[in-house]
Amino acid sequence: MAAGRAWRPSRGRAVIVVLLAIACGAALFLLWTPGRPVAERVDAASVAPPPAPADRPLAGTAPVPAPAPAAPAPQGEGDADPTRDLSSYVARGENPSMAQVIERLHQQGVHSGLGAFTPPGTSPPLVGLAVPEDFALPKGYVRHHQATDDGQRIEAILMFAPDFQLFDANNKPIEMPKNLVVPPELAPPGMPIRRIAIPAASDAARAGR
Repeated sequence: MAAGRAWRPSRGRAVIVVLLAIACGAALFLLWTPGRPVAERVDAASVAPPPAPADRPLAGTAPVPAPAPAAPAPQGEGDADPTRDLSSYVARGENPSMAQVIERLHQQGVHSGLGAFTPPGTSPPLVGLAVPEDFALPKGYVRHHQATDDGQRIEAILMFAPDFQLFDANNKPIEMPKNLVVPPELAPPGMPIRRIAIPAASDAARAGR
């Protein structure tokens, strides 16, 4: 090398030096930068929290009260039989009349059994012709049996069967009584004409009114 002449690196060596500098800078950058996972990071805010157990309420919500137990079914009159009877409508120690019991049954919508009857005194017995027990009735006539409010038997009276129609000698329909009680003029031939008498109320029935 001649004296007084500065040394200059060749072009190839300059390129190598630049590449080495870039490699060293990249290595330093990787060493000082935190590593990133290979899988894509998922934003934590976009992930729904796992459902809370059934026995633990969610945070910030009021606990749901447990359903109240069902009320026990009524035991009727206090025994093991749930079937309703007359004692279901009469309080202990009460002594209502038969008319009051029937009225209570009707108010509760009961129209069977004792409820099928009308309250005593609201439908008086029908008065008609007494029918002898041994008298044979022709077609269209029936015996109607009754009893008083206090249970006394009443003689059977003569009545027409429902939907029965009498005709006169000219084959014209005869007007039938609305209550179907046979009047004396329409009684069958040969039957004795006698009206029944309603028995008087007993002393017990009078005291219960």
